[in-house]
Amino acid sequence: MDVPEELRARRLFGGATMAPGDLAASPYRVDRDRIVSSPYFARLGGVTQVISPGGSGLLVHNRLTHSLKVAQVARAIAERLTADPRYRDLMNKLGGCDPDVVEAAALAHDLGHPPFGHLGERVLDTLARQRFALPDGFEGNAQSYRLVTSTVIRGETIGLDLTAAVRAAMLKYPWTRHTYPRPHVRHLDPPPRGAGAPPEDPTRGSVKFGAYVTELVDLRQAREPFAGRLADWQQTVEASVMDTADDIAYAIHDVEDFHRVGVLQQGSVATELMAWQRDAARLRTIDAETLAATARRPGRSVEQLRRDLRRKDDWISDDDAFAAAVEHVRQELVDGLLAAPFDGSVEAEQSVARFSARWTRRLIDAIEVRPDPPVRSGHVLLTQAQWHEVQVLKFVHHRFVLARPDLALHQRGEARLIGTLVEALYDWLVDPDETARLPRRIHDLVELAQAELAALVDDPAALGLIAAPRRAELAAMARGRAIIDFVASLTDSQAVALLDALSGRSRQLWTDSFVL
Repeated sequence: MDVPEELRARRLFGGATMAPGDLAASPYRVDRDRIVSSPYFARLGGVTQVISPGGSGLLVHNRLTHSLKVAQVARAIAERLTADPRYRDLMNKLGGCDPDVVEAAALAHDLGHPPFGHLGERVLDTLARQRFALPDGFEGNAQSYRLVTSTVIRGETIGLDLTAAVRAAMLKYPWTRHTYPRPHVRHLDPPPRGAGAPPEDPTRGSVKFGAYVTELVDLRQAREPFAGRLADWQQTVEASVMDTADDIAYAIHDVEDFHRVGVLQQGSVATELMAWQRDAARLRTIDAETLAATARRPGRSVEQLRRDLRRKDDWISDDDAFAAAVEHVRQELVDGLLAAPFDGSVEAEQSVARFSARWTRRLIDAIEVRPDPPVRSGHVLLTQAQWHEVQVLKFVHHRFVLARPDLALHQRGEARLIGTLVEALYDWLVDPDETARLPRRIHDLVELAQAELAALVDDPAALGLIAAPRRAELAAMARGRAIIDFVASLTDSQAVALLDALSGRSRQLWTDSFVL
């Protein structure tokens, strides 16, 4: 039995309400329009995807162009699956798959990502937990969900008030960090992808999660149409499509960027992949400790990847498929895309375009829907061969870009910048002589956080606390959440300019680099 459309199209405050600015007839097209018209979406053009575009002189993906490409891939997958008679009944039974819902969720999935990409996410999480005692910390997916959810404060509705289907499709990780669902998914064996706690700190809760406890009511309402069809921790089909599209775009388009800026070199990639192919049998005999200690030697990082995949994803990992994927990626990169340096010529641009188109089509055509997927997968997933190819492409990105000392140097500076900015803003917020001159936006964020946390104070367990916080503790937590929200809403350049102003380095009084 299909889910009634009125349940999927329901907004948080009931019914399929339309706002004066809504132009489309479809409620899901309305959601798409609300997302792309929001300031949250426009801001993504100034937020780093993986490497900062500053100084490169070339187009590299930012969070905005990445989101647009994820939406393009996600819609193509959804249209292909809904046209396939093999999957139509199954997807309807699981709750539906509408291309408009998938596209809207893909456009919204990165709205909450802070300045400087995943580096900013890690820094804000540490500050939120350790500096401001917020058990939920900070997580980019949960922040995205926080932005689009709707709250009434002072009689006004804030947020985008999206349909249940689109909100549910945004939830790659439909659980909170510590408390929902109960028992929590991190205790499953194995836990869903992203749900496990970090080994070095099991008390920290899930590494990835889709919502803070302050948005839990919204999460539950978004998931109501799918009750009885999916486990509490399982993605909807539409979320699974979006998640798969994100993986595809991440694997392909980031390789494009690294080639464009000259970071990805044919020789180093060839040496690594071919050394593993040549020495695979011998490398398998090396003990784990020695392998980790000698990971920089050619071929050993690939062997470590193979072992990691077997350990984490034995439901799909296969040695023959892995070897075939290494060979296919070697052909495509070493003998293909990287054979000539990128020089900005028409020929070079066409080579990149062909690489992207070929890989995108190959991966989209390898999508299937399973009625009973393993715990670490959604219902929509890549076939075994292409799943391994994506893992190898992502490995190239990690091994030859993210592990570079020059990138680490740059990111350490960005981490220090964010930490200093958070402290400077908090000092301003708690200065009693500055209350009247504090930006109104920060006042609003404090008021919002106070209202949300106060609503949960009678249930400290929901907050991940042993006892209800005292009034002073609650006020400090609200101020901390407000500062974290504020910094997370900045672009890279706004964060730099704001810290320059707060530290006295800027001589410019009025600037369009940030809005107070």
